[in-house]
Amino acid sequence: MKVAVFDTYVPKKDGQTMHFDILVAEGTDEAKVFTYGLEYLASVDQEGQPLSTTECRFCHIEQAEPAIETEIGNSGYYILKMENCPGQ
Repeated sequence: MKVAVFDTYVPKKDGQTMHFDILVAEGTDEAKVFTYGLEYLASVDQEGQPLSTTECRFCHIEQAEPAIETEIGNSGYYILKMENCPGQ
């Protein structure tokens, strides 16, 4: 499965910046990507933080690993935690 990678930087409530990628099936509507990002933020107690084209931008297309394909098949997206993400 080819996935679209959206590079995302969101200011946390404590002032740090979270850096994570949102991976979705190639061709997924950008509005849906933002919905997934907001869902993730709510799951890590960062609801209400901004998420728009300023914080989240399309980066590239790549081939997904099997575990990522499975997660995208189950929930529609996969979060790749990079910096200052809870549970990292």
